[in-house]
This record gives sequence, C-alpha cells and structure tokens, in this order.
Amino acid sequence: MSLLSAIVFAPLVAALGVLVLPRTATRAIRSVALAGMLADLVLSLWLLPQFGGDGAFQFVERHPWIARWGIEYHLGVDGISLWLVLLTALLGPVAVLGSWAGITTRVREFHVLLLLLQTGMQGVFLSLDLFLFYIFWEVSLVPMYFLIGIWGHERRLYAAIKFVLFTLAGSLLMLVAILSLVVQHANQVGYYSFDLQTLIAAHIDPSHQVWYFAAFALAFAIKVPLWPLHTWLPDAHVEAPTAGSVILAGILLKMGGYGFLRFAMPLFPHGLDVATPLLMLVAVVGIVYGAMVAMVQPDMKKLVAYSSVSHLGFVMLGILSARSQGLEGGIYQMLNHGLSTGALFLLVGVLYERRHSRAIADFGGLARSMPVYATVLIFVTLSSIGLPGLNGFVGEFLILLGAFHQHRLLTIVASTGVVLGAIYMLWMVERVLFGPVRHEENRKLPDLSPREILTFAPLLILIVVMGVYPRPFLQRMHASVDRLVRQVQLDERLTETTHSPGANTPALGASSAEPLGVSSATSNLAPEASAAAPAPRQEGSP
Repeated sequence: MSLLSAIVFAPLVAALGVLVLPRTATRAIRSVALAGMLADLVLSLWLLPQFGGDGAFQFVERHPWIARWGIEYHLGVDGISLWLVLLTALLGPVAVLGSWAGITTRVREFHVLLLLLQTGMQGVFLSLDLFLFYIFWEVSLVPMYFLIGIWGHERRLYAAIKFVLFTLAGSLLMLVAILSLVVQHANQVGYYSFDLQTLIAAHIDPSHQVWYFAAFALAFAIKVPLWPLHTWLPDAHVEAPTAGSVILAGILLKMGGYGFLRFAMPLFPHGLDVATPLLMLVAVVGIVYGAMVAMVQPDMKKLVAYSSVSHLGFVMLGILSARSQGLEGGIYQMLNHGLSTGALFLLVGVLYERRHSRAIADFGGLARSMPVYATVLIFVTLSSIGLPGLNGFVGEFLILLGAFHQHRLLTIVASTGVVLGAIYMLWMVERVLFGPVRHEENRKLPDLSPREILTFAPLLILIVVMGVYPRPFLQRMHASVDRLVRQVQLDERLTETTHSPGANTPALGASSAEPLGVSSATSNLAPEASAAAPAPRQEGSP
C-alpha cells in the first residue's frame, strides 16, 4: 500500500478495530480511536520531508478501477492539498481528545463514525479522479449526519436533516455536471475519462463552461458556506457535539474552498471569469453580514459559527482573486481558521461540560476561577481577529493584497470585517472572563485538566509558528499555486485563440492535450515534472 492510501485508510482500519471491541470497553474504544488518528497524523507528517517544490502532483498512485468507463483509483498530493491533509490529520486526534469526557452514550458508534469521517475527508483532498472524488465527498456527508443527529443537542434532528438537504442538493447537481462533462469529452476523443488532468487539458466549449462552473460552484459554495447559502451552518454548529463542531469548522468547510481550487477553477476558467464579479460580491457581503450577526448573538457557539461565515468569506475573496498572493492567502487562511475556530469550539465545549450552558449571560468573571482557561481563550481570540505575530494576520494580509488588484472597492469594504471581528470577539471575551462573578456556580468551576491542556497545546504552538514564520508553509504551496494560475490563464488564451479568425483549432487541441506538470509515475515526484520552469513570481508575492 502506498503512503497516500495508508493516509486515507488508516482511520478505516482503526474503525474496524473499534467495532470488534465490547460496547462497555469505553476506555479501550477511545484509546484505539486515538491510536488510529495518531497513526494518520504520523503518516501525513511523513509527506513533509519528502515533498518536492515544483508544483507537480507527488506520491502519485494510479490503478484502473472501472476500466470500461475510464474510472481510476488515482491519488496525488501537491502544495495545495498537502497542508489540508496535514490539518485533517492534526484535528483528528484533537477531536477524539476533546470528546473524551463529553461523550458517554454509544461511545463505540461515535468513534467509528468519527474515523469513517476522517477517511472520507482525506480521500477528498487526495483524489485526482472525479468519480473517486465524488465518492469520498458523499462518504464524508453520512458520518456527520449521524454525529449531529444522535449526539447533538435539543434540535439535533432538524439541524442534521437541514445539513444533509443543503449539501445533497448541491452534490447531485455537481454529479450531473461531472457526467455531462465526461460524456462531452468522450464524444470528442472517443473514450471515457474521469481523470482530472485529462479533463483540464481538454478543450471545453466556453458556453458549456458557464453551466458546468455554476453546478460545481453551487456545491462548493454550500459547503464553504457562502452567503446566502449559509443558513444550515449555525444550526449544525449549535446542535453538533463538540468534536462534530471542531471537524465541521476545521475541515468540512475547507472542502468547499478546496473544490474551487482543485476542480472548478482549472476545469472551467471561462466560467470562473464570468462568475468572479458576482462571487466576489457575495463573499464580501458574507464577510460583513457574518460579522454583524455574530455581534448580536447571545450564544457563544452561535457567535463562533457566524464568525466562520465571515472568515470564510475572506478565504473565498482570496481564492477568487486568482492571483498568487490572494490564492496563497486563501489557502493559508483555511489553515488558520481550522486551528483558531477549532480551538474556539473546543473552548466552548469545555464550558458546556462544566455548566451545561453556552449563553454568554451565564458567565462572567471566569478569569478568577479558571485562569488557564482564560489565558487560552484570550490567546485563541487574538489569533482569530488577526493580531500581528499570530497566524490570522498573515492570511488576511495576503488575501487583501491579492484581492486589491482585482477589485479595490470590494476589498476596502471587506477590510471592515477585520474591525468588526475584533469588536464581537473581544466583547465576548470581556463578558465571559472579566467583571464580577454574576453566578455563584461559576466560582467553583474547575480549570483546564492536563488532558485538555494537551489537546490545546499543538493548536497554540502552530498559531504562534504560523504567525511568526510562515515561510515553510507558503514556500511549499507557491509552485502549485503558480501552476494553477498558469492553467487558468493558459486555458483563457486557448479559448480566445480558438474563437479568433483563422485559428488552427486542431493544432491547438493537439498542443493542449498534455497535462501541465502531471506525474505519470507512481514515485513521489515525476522526473519530467522538473523540466517545466515555474512561472515568474508576481510582484509583491511573499
């Protein structure tokens, strides 16, 4: 088994191990689940020292699956997916540790679903075949539905069904678009192929691109979620158990942004060009709307949920800029959001386990009885609002820099979201931690336990490292981002040339048939990929 397959299926093996344990062996169940998540983390970390920086897909594994229809088991990782794989692997153990004391019923089933969810998410980030990608995309939907619907709070069934209906509606439209795209390509070349790079290299009619992009973008926009398709998110977050909220905010929402980067943009550059002004406007509305609604929330968990709408609006703003700075900032901010918002949901979960309340009004003066908790909450809050020296600042700066070249007015409006974010987050901290102790039961609340401190430790360390020294992260993604920019620009030029007078369409079709920088071997780095020089660095790129 290759390294990427091991990363995808290690949690599944652990899930099978959990299934054979007795229901009453809760400690053993948690330990096996944690071991499976840690194994996934170790395997994912093994990618780093062997990862090259030329932008090609690496550690490629490719095998025929359903040969008649051109479907393959095709995995690969580049500088865009690398960090999302690592983020997924990191938050897996964090979710298990964060639910160690909070989940007391159906413990075995809970951890099996958590491990299955981990397999689905890793598969999404590593798949290079559209059919395989869709299978993993749908697989990740089912465990989250049960995690919310069984272990959630009072309105858990409503939230779970709403989550499924929204996500499934977009996914089915994307499936129709995938099938139509493959059939159209087969009519041109005479064979079926679901291979991502083959379809990127193919010439897709610009008029069709608009509709294909719309179908893909709808599925990914629901997952992000972009305003006004966000309404499922606050309900899902509020009703989900703590581990579900951590995974939902930390990873599942990133699948939407990743879908734009990996599929919608390189496959349909003309559709992207048509839709960019509208999508950028929607992203900016989401930034301001999410911040303003978060400001008036009485529930801590709902406040953090609406902050995700605002923060992920920034992510989409950077991605839609289609410039190196903005794209790198968008990817970096996805990582930042996974760390800071995942930590915030864990912190809310800590209070809920002790007080069985998430209402801000039920707290106050916690800094006296829970000083370690107060320190961690302030630290993570400063990360979330983008304090210089912490991770959030780097991502927001790159996003605004890249988007400013694309649309200055929208970028100026978006920057107000930074100010609003500082207002609602610091106001929440002030009401929860400081002032007089308004409720006597808060005086005796226990501070963070050693297990809880261990859970937060890797997140806090990475928040500092990514804020002080972002270079290793940006360096490894830069070549892949430049390659994505070249793909979009190249396809736009081919579209213009194809429709110009006297264009030699057959020659263009032949020249575009070779995928850009794709490894055809199953080694970790294709030797021929290094022959392609990376695009010149854009001025102002880090």
